Amino acid sequence: MSSLIGKIRNFFRPGTNTNIVIGKSTYVSPTTLIEDRNGGTIRIGEKCEILDGVLILSYGGAIEIGDNCSINPYTIIYGHGGVKIGNNVLIAAATMIVPNNHNFQLKDKTIIEQGCTAKGIIIEEDVWIGHGCSLLDGITVSKGTVVAAGSVVNKSTEPYSVIAGIPAKIIKYRT
Repeated sequence: MSSLIGKIRNFFRPGTNTNIVIGKSTYVSPTTLIEDRNGGTIRIGEKCEILDGVLILSYGGAIEIGDNCSINPYTIIYGHGGVKIGNNVLIAAATMIVPNNHNFQLKDKTIIEQGCTAKGIIIEEDVWIGHGCSLLDGITVSKGTVVAAGSVVNKSTEPYSVIAGIPAKIIKYRT
């Protein structure tokens, strides 16, 4: 474990990796892994907290996290098709944000041979994502949305909606 922590700390030394930029007033747990795998960029704003065991991996895409965001333990954010997270976003523990889907239409080819589609995910400002949610490729979580714990979000949301379920559906609106 100590070697992993040492590698993580290297990412935050000024000038060591220009593909990763983290606001000076942002807290990053020593057990967080932030990496520009296969290229890509990662930008994290000011006054954020990135807590224990979070994985933020670019996979060739761009990940942008705004100011004053909280990303709680064991959340995974991949960058394949791009992820943009607005300001003042709360992401509870064990959330998956994956802007990528495997193609599987052809039965005469294995799934791994069919490649992937990557459209991207946008999370606008003032959003709260509950524990254990999955956000799937090609969606926008609109401003002010609340996503109930355990939801699978496979379609874009309406502003100030409260959504829940598998797949997530509107259950009410914030007033």
